[in-house]
Amino acid sequence: MNSPLTHIRDHAAELRAEARPSDALGRLTDRTVEILRASEGMKILHSKDHGGFEGHPNDFVDWAIEVGRNHPSAGWVAGVVGIHPWEIAIWGPEAEDEVYGAKGERADDWVSSPYAPFGRAIPVEGGYRFTGRWPFSTGSDHVEWAILGGMVADEDGQPTSPPTVCHFLVPRRDFEIVPDSWNVMGLSGTGSNDVTVDAFVPEHRVLVADDVRGNVYTDRHRPDSPLYRMQFGLMFPLAISAGTFGIARGAVDAAYAHIEKRVSTQGTASKADPFTMQALARAESDVEASIAHVKLLVGDHYDSLCGGGPHISVEDRLRFRIDQVRATDRAITAVGDLYRLMGSSAIQQASPLEPYWRDLQVAASHVCNVREICYTAWGAHQFGGAVPPSALY
Repeated sequence: MNSPLTHIRDHAAELRAEARPSDALGRLTDRTVEILRASEGMKILHSKDHGGFEGHPNDFVDWAIEVGRNHPSAGWVAGVVGIHPWEIAIWGPEAEDEVYGAKGERADDWVSSPYAPFGRAIPVEGGYRFTGRWPFSTGSDHVEWAILGGMVADEDGQPTSPPTVCHFLVPRRDFEIVPDSWNVMGLSGTGSNDVTVDAFVPEHRVLVADDVRGNVYTDRHRPDSPLYRMQFGLMFPLAISAGTFGIARGAVDAAYAHIEKRVSTQGTASKADPFTMQALARAESDVEASIAHVKLLVGDHYDSLCGGGPHISVEDRLRFRIDQVRATDRAITAVGDLYRLMGSSAIQQASPLEPYWRDLQVAASHVCNVREICYTAWGAHQFGGAVPPSALY
């Protein structure tokens, strides 16, 4: 067991107590952030030479799931914010030094996103004039940097043709959080606000998205590291799955407690109802099987890279994506089937089940959990068709 996971388990009750207050605030409570920082889970994928652990990807999965099991919004932040040190590690030493310090003296700093290419970057001497507005900047209240997607544009702000999509690394002083921009039905505590930018971004803080996916920066800056040879198109969806699995696991936990006490309007104890027992068993099995499935895939790829294996192929990346979205869908569906049998008391806002169900619906909507993109891309690839970049994230 890794120490970040142990820390979260030791503070599980406290995290559960902070979940609803975080939802009410529309961001993580200060105490929640303290617990996450003290666990050092955000350092699992962070490079050793800049103060991180450079650990196994599945240690990160276990940590994020455990956070989300007790505090769904915190688990989502753990997954999304916690994956960014992986990309910072391949960005290059100049950018990594800026974010974390040359000796890792700022290794506790957090980085948010999103990657959607809503920004426009006009080339100027030494870099770009970068402007735009982005929704869904998870954890933005608590970060020191953000990675934001954008397209290179001409002097009139029109994207060049063909478009060049890039990732832009922006310090907190250069972006603004739009007030009252996060009003949602679930995962309210993630504080996934809109952010705006109008700033200069130097060349060394810009990566071309296609080259990130193609391991160009890994080969340039971290060619000997198995962790950083893992594909971005695996690692970011993995983080989203970890956040989703944590909520699903917590939902099943809450169902056990609910079933123990529930008696239907017909006087039947839920724990004696065979239909409830069947749904509970399916949810228990499907959530655990989904977690095991994704971790097995990740572990196999990581072991191959540790053994000096080649870069993960497009075929294997697509295989991971169809299995990953199938696994999250299986967990989400199983929890939904179980929830339908929990009775009208489960819809009350005071019910421990209710926030998990809402948060899981929001998690399901993330693009990395959308099945159709991946399924159609898999089929296209098998028959010689084009694979859209969105399928490889």
